[in-house]
Amino acid sequence: MITGELKSKIDAVWNDFWSGGISNPLEVMEQLTYLLFIKALDERQTLAENKANQTGEPIDDVIFAEGELFHPEGRARGRPYGDLRWSRFKNMAPAEMFKVVDEYVFPFLEERAEDSTHAKHMSDARLTIPTAALLQKAVDGLDAITMADRDTKGDVYEYMLSKIATAGQNGQFRTPRHIIRLMVEMVAPQPDDLICDPASGTCGFLVAAGDYIRDNHPTALTNQALAKHFHSGMFSGYDFDNTMLRIGSMNMQLHGVQNPDISYRDSLAEDHAHDVEGYSLILANPPFAGSLDYEGTAKDLLQTVKTKKTELLFLALFLRLLRPGGRAAVIVPDGVLFGSTNAHKELRRILVEDQKLEGIVSMPGGVFRPYSGVSTAILLFAKTNSGGTDRVWFYDLEADGYSLDDKRTPLLDEDKVKNVVEWLEDDEHTKNNLPDALARWQERDGSELERPPTAQSFCVAKGDIIANDYDLSINRYKEIVYDEIEYAPPSEILDELAALEEEIQKGIEDLKAMLG
Repeated sequence: MITGELKSKIDAVWNDFWSGGISNPLEVMEQLTYLLFIKALDERQTLAENKANQTGEPIDDVIFAEGELFHPEGRARGRPYGDLRWSRFKNMAPAEMFKVVDEYVFPFLEERAEDSTHAKHMSDARLTIPTAALLQKAVDGLDAITMADRDTKGDVYEYMLSKIATAGQNGQFRTPRHIIRLMVEMVAPQPDDLICDPASGTCGFLVAAGDYIRDNHPTALTNQALAKHFHSGMFSGYDFDNTMLRIGSMNMQLHGVQNPDISYRDSLAEDHAHDVEGYSLILANPPFAGSLDYEGTAKDLLQTVKTKKTELLFLALFLRLLRPGGRAAVIVPDGVLFGSTNAHKELRRILVEDQKLEGIVSMPGGVFRPYSGVSTAILLFAKTNSGGTDRVWFYDLEADGYSLDDKRTPLLDEDKVKNVVEWLEDDEHTKNNLPDALARWQERDGSELERPPTAQSFCVAKGDIIANDYDLSINRYKEIVYDEIEYAPPSEILDELAALEEEIQKGIEDLKAMLG
């Protein structure tokens, strides 16, 4: 958790961009990502130099060569590689710094585009900071933000990303982090998992999964094979927005994942045959953009479910990408649960009959405000290809720690608002249901079986779901208990009415007497 002082420094950098003429929050985030990447390259070489000085061995990967010039393509004059280092150009005069960063540092990023997964997303990097003065403020501001360890780096970047979610329609790219954490806790990633988000955006799900592994399986990163898997094989994320790929890749890097597969891909349109049954865990909040042209949609998905609706096609995609035994926690709009088209019904039938549908968390409509008031749900299922659904666990999430209006005001202290794991007292539970939802999910095969359909969570037998045409809406099964009101006996009520009539009549007579 970052301090108020750090937040103030980040706010100051962000405000400098706005006052300097860059008001698009995604553009601000993109330019900050470039600068952080450049800063990270310098820090990486500094660490390598310190190690070389201590061991006397040469540096394995020299990023900035000493004594040589870097010549951008098409330019006759070069600059010493050392001038391209953050620690060097940050001390230059603003005009000179701007020239070096624009004409030399950014072309250098292009040259190193094949260096790593992170670097390849910088291949078309462009400096759009318009003035030397604004660049100096940005460099000075970032340089003043201490990011000495992985946790702080990750928290700082997450706080920057939160700016996207408070700056207009671009917030659609960012699922609330406490909802992500709930989903990750529910599926409990393991050190040998292969995890994919086919609509990765800022990579929030993948970051949270990595944090879960670190927190719950600390020895996984001390095992050489598992550590290699963690850094180079465990995480895959796809998006068709290059800006989001850059931001998501940087988010993974700052959270300590060295070489994840964060790639450009239109998950619904491209041939994904090489990924069929390639993953053991899928975490996603896919876009609900409406419909697609049949011509641009993968034919194997249309064989599973004939529709143009992206939310249904993504569900079909998840089933294709999961290997048998794999599991998923994904967000869908409520319409998926009760839609009446053949495609809706067939996908629900597949989940219930052919796979193992385990749980549904119904979320209130305000979770994604102010960008969307649509009601959504979390689907939790496992791929078996042989059925396995005996019952489905339902949870009616009524509060997530924030107000459900456009302001999304925290209702509790910060640690309790973002809390997913630790039990909350009754008065706190009414404002944040997430810890209760997780605890009851973990008891879905135990005490939850005895809870009545009038409770906040309960289980529904597969037969009842089939009888309701595979309707998965919680309102179809939840029973509402109305408070019983005790009325007085009819004779007593009649006596009270008669006494009231006499009182009214007396009042009328008194009024007539007063008027003469």
